[in-house]
Amino acid sequence: MAYKNFTVETDNDGIALVTWDMPDKSMNVFTMDVMDEIEAICDATTADDKVKGVVFTSGKKTFSGGADLTMLKGMFAMMAEEKAKDADNATKKLFDAAGRMSWLWRKIETCGKPWVSAINGTCMGGALELSLACHGRVAADDKSVKMGLPEVKVGIFPGAGGTQRVPRLTNAQDALQMMTTGSSLSPQRAKAMGLIHEIAEPKKLVATAKKMIKDGLKPVQPWDEKGFKAPGGAVWSPQGAQLWPAASGILRRETNGNYPGALAILKCVFEGLQLPFDTALKVEQRYFTHVLQTPEAFGMIRSLFVSMQELNKGARRPADVKPTKFKKIGVVGAGFMGAGIAYVTAKAGIPVVLVDRDMEAAEKGKAHSADIVKKGVQKGKTTQGEGDALLSLITPSSDYADLDGADLVIEAVFEDRDIKKTVTEAVEDVLKPASVFASNTSTLPISGLAKNSKRPKNFIGIHFFSPVDKMMLVEIILGKKTGDKALAMALDYVAAIKKTPIVVNDTRGFYVNRCVLGYMNEAYNMLIEGVPPTMIENAAKMAGMPVGPLSLNDEVALDLSQKILKAAIADLGEKAVDPRHMDLVNTMVDKHGRFGRKNGKGFYDYPAKPAKKHIWPELKTLFPQQKADDVDVEVLKQRFLVGIALEATRTMEEGIVTDPREADVGSILGFGFAPYTGGAISYIDAMGAAKFEELCKTLAKSYGKHFKPTRIVQELAKSGETFYQRFGQEEAVKQAA
Repeated sequence: MAYKNFTVETDNDGIALVTWDMPDKSMNVFTMDVMDEIEAICDATTADDKVKGVVFTSGKKTFSGGADLTMLKGMFAMMAEEKAKDADNATKKLFDAAGRMSWLWRKIETCGKPWVSAINGTCMGGALELSLACHGRVAADDKSVKMGLPEVKVGIFPGAGGTQRVPRLTNAQDALQMMTTGSSLSPQRAKAMGLIHEIAEPKKLVATAKKMIKDGLKPVQPWDEKGFKAPGGAVWSPQGAQLWPAASGILRRETNGNYPGALAILKCVFEGLQLPFDTALKVEQRYFTHVLQTPEAFGMIRSLFVSMQELNKGARRPADVKPTKFKKIGVVGAGFMGAGIAYVTAKAGIPVVLVDRDMEAAEKGKAHSADIVKKGVQKGKTTQGEGDALLSLITPSSDYADLDGADLVIEAVFEDRDIKKTVTEAVEDVLKPASVFASNTSTLPISGLAKNSKRPKNFIGIHFFSPVDKMMLVEIILGKKTGDKALAMALDYVAAIKKTPIVVNDTRGFYVNRCVLGYMNEAYNMLIEGVPPTMIENAAKMAGMPVGPLSLNDEVALDLSQKILKAAIADLGEKAVDPRHMDLVNTMVDKHGRFGRKNGKGFYDYPAKPAKKHIWPELKTLFPQQKADDVDVEVLKQRFLVGIALEATRTMEEGIVTDPREADVGSILGFGFAPYTGGAISYIDAMGAAKFEELCKTLAKSYGKHFKPTRIVQELAKSGETFYQRFGQEEAVKQAA
């Protein structure tokens, strides 16, 4: 039988080699067709007496990244349609769909013939769950091989047997750690945990897998053997008594109860280990069906899986502009940001010229990359040879003439209009006409900076976030005269360095920083009201923010906040800034010399390691303090989330952000807006605009007019629409499904 996505070749030893190689796909992914073909292969090889065993591998550089986004889109579209017809029957259909993969893998492991998974490259999610259902598992000894169950990162959990097989192969503590964090494993770590049996040289991967079958691999899983005991001990054993109370407490501390998928992992493992395996799979299937119906799962899958993939594939790229193959990139300004930009450019294999006022400054910028490489070598993430090759692509310089021939030049100098004007003019004197000039400004409007350019259509904003090598978001800002070619080149560059882009129109602070400033401003309001500083920080984390607003402000730097507030007053007038905020920041910076982490003192004190940072004790003396018992933590949480979400709606109302996908992805990747919500716009859509409008009005009465619902929120509350419906994305999802 011929298959579309697989080839099956049986050798003289009766071993069928099943090679997964989807046509027109760079990576193998699970679709309904793929699963149908795997089932057909299982049936055929089981029925064929000549076949003694099966080796399952990939014909691509990687094994598989897991589920296909169109399959997930289709599942959500089916849920919505069926619920409208018959809610109870919709859940039953979802239950059956959720179990498709799980019971197929169970069919493989009980087919009576040994299956071995030969893992090369990335093996994630359902692909690893398939491998765990195989009786033998071999991974290539290559640093590109990563195995993991990352589903919790997109709001769900390993629902195809992962929560049952992993804790039956390794101890429950390691199993929980792996699944609740979504961390990936190297072959060595996976073998140490007992998740794979062998590590082989890449060229001998399939041969090693076949040898396992020749050597008499039993076609029975350990948990199907009589007398099986879990490696970590029974749930009600002394080991279990130590593990489970601590595990639930740690999960609560890390997630604040915001992630149903993470909690379901604990429940599945705890309950499943006390049950026969088939019953345990049904328990997992029930929890998976429940979690799929939560707003957290819908929002996170849509934003962090579907939308991110769409944006990474160029959803906003002008289709009629030829892709750019970069031969040379220039970066002007070798400070922390410029040095980071040079590093990620060189890491992508693109030669980069790093220019600063003198060679000493430029060399210092290159040294930043050398430091990252050194740490990478020490941690085994790269080799010295690879590091040296990366560094050879960075050319430090003090001469603008060395930028000649660059396809793109990124300016990353101080946030000063005059300095940026000088740099723009100097760079354009040596650039070829077709080149694009980009500014890494974080707040200054691009249209204003473009006035210094001879060719504003080739002038664009490319805003990185700090630290550049770790932050995955890049904000691309269109000036009033920016052309399609500049946009296309900027998006091609972001794709080349493997980051996620959002495209926004021009305004002060653009999108991300406007939301971040709102987050920090609300913390200022709370401080002024006398809310204890520790409560402010803890309430923000309980709301789902990764970092408290005071800690975040310290990272940004209080003196930079002071400059931003003063610039806003200078450009927009006194009413642009709350005078109480200006007084607070001036007091911290000018009176107390507290600039943030960079000088060891801000809202926090930063003692020498190993001591940990702590809130500055004198902070509570700046304003009369409320009693902690008189402060409603739930209201504090609402103020943070609603304030940020409202600012996101303002940017959409003003046409700064035109796509809710970008608002959601930008809010999560840019500053960590409560990922369980799916992003700032999904947070509103999940509760409904009418409920959000009422919440805004309630907060506005007590805490200020900045909580007044925006016009667009009021319109959606009346119409009953969501933001995704209003801006066309919900219909696009249905059509793609």
